[in-house]
Amino acid sequence: MAAMATVPSYTPSLWVRMCHALPRLDLTMTMRDNLFIPDSWEYQQTLLVLSSLSAIALVLSLLVIISFLIHYCCCRRGDRSEGSEEEEEDEEGSTGHGYGGKKGRGICCVTWVSVAAVTLCCVAIGVGFYGNSEANDGIYQLTSSLLTANYTLASIDLLVSDTISGLQLSIAGPLTTMEELFTGSKPYLVSTRNCRRLSENVVFLLTSLTMARSSDGGAWNSSNNSGDPPIAALTPVPPSMAPTVAPVGGVMPSPFSPGWAANTLMVNEDYRWLSYVLLLLLDLLVCLFILLGLAKQARWLLILMTVLAWLALFLSWGSLGLETATVVAVSDFCTDPNTFVLNSTHFNSGTSSDVLDYYLTCSRRMNSPFQQLLTQSQRALSSIHTHLSSLDRNALPQVPKAEKSLREVQQILNATEGNFHQLVALLSCRGLNKDYIDSLKGLCYDGMEGLLYLSLYSFLSALAFTAILCSLPGAWRSFPSDSEEYEDSDSESEDPFTSHQDSKRFLQWQPWL
Repeated sequence: MAAMATVPSYTPSLWVRMCHALPRLDLTMTMRDNLFIPDSWEYQQTLLVLSSLSAIALVLSLLVIISFLIHYCCCRRGDRSEGSEEEEEDEEGSTGHGYGGKKGRGICCVTWVSVAAVTLCCVAIGVGFYGNSEANDGIYQLTSSLLTANYTLASIDLLVSDTISGLQLSIAGPLTTMEELFTGSKPYLVSTRNCRRLSENVVFLLTSLTMARSSDGGAWNSSNNSGDPPIAALTPVPPSMAPTVAPVGGVMPSPFSPGWAANTLMVNEDYRWLSYVLLLLLDLLVCLFILLGLAKQARWLLILMTVLAWLALFLSWGSLGLETATVVAVSDFCTDPNTFVLNSTHFNSGTSSDVLDYYLTCSRRMNSPFQQLLTQSQRALSSIHTHLSSLDRNALPQVPKAEKSLREVQQILNATEGNFHQLVALLSCRGLNKDYIDSLKGLCYDGMEGLLYLSLYSFLSALAFTAILCSLPGAWRSFPSDSEEYEDSDSESEDPFTSHQDSKRFLQWQPWL
């Protein structure tokens, strides 16, 4: 089954080509092709290997954080011994309630590192919000195009069913009555029977159009030898979008349809969008409360934010792995979408490859696979109209009782011709091909761009939280303990000598006392 390498009015973007060109390795470190085959275990292995790169980055982040914790714990004892010697110098160099010497320089360094990390995290959050919006817009365009295509296919089924029902009604009702009335007139009886035969032929052609599964087997070959390809597998719809009439011949719609795919994508997209919004809000709250904890020097707030920062770090690296696999898979699909659509649709529904290729490419050089069938139906309807006009001119003056039945047949024929013209327009490849192109642009342009921005967000946020977790032990070390704050407050408020000197100085300053 040959598929076109490109789709008219669609060209893979630069990002799609770059991601598609990434080398692929399976779990045995063997090079694999980058063809989009999601059901293949070999292809799934390549995605797992690419996702595992974020796990390796997570391990490196943990090693860096652990090394800072070890450095903090090992150097703390040495600093305690040096602190007693430098305490007097720090007290002489400090004024008020501030911190001087090494302690002042330490808290300043920690503050600037934390502020830089939080700033990087806020930039990542902004990128994440933009990427989440772009991805949502792309999926919305994709689902809208799929629903439009599904509506077109459902309309085709509805028109075919209405046309068949109307012709069958005319055969069973007024045409049968006319045959009984024209029993004594052979020419008029022959014309009436020709109308019946032609109506049955149109019903047969449209029923074959609806019921057939492929051009090389099944119900089509058993009932039609004209070689016209069918469209039945192209028109199944889910219950929510299906026409109100029952399928002809008892053929139930297949679960694989554009409407089913659109409904599935919409449900999954709602959960995906909400999950990323919650993750972004979590990162934002952690960053803001870390700054608040550093400003207030509150240890309990710092402990809580450290726990949440660990959670955000794991979520960031985990989302990066998932986004990497998704970006690569989408790039593989968008590079040659026709191949996957042709193979998957033919496998799931048995639709003829000629029919699929006609709608996917919509080339001017290709003739409609339904041209012969539609031409035969149009000629049959024209012949019926000619016979009815002849009966209207010649038979009604002789058999006035046949006027009511003839008018009913003419009314059904007019409605049938109107439905048939609409059916010819809907079966043209232009409408469905436009929906196909719009769905590709939504997924491969906006959706791909949004996924890349989300990957950048996950990477930047993971780096920011790594830096934050490395700097928080230094902030903890620089915070004054509760005992120091209590001693400082007691020494300032309860020192009798300081209060006595202050009162004496106050008395000397007041000359009238």
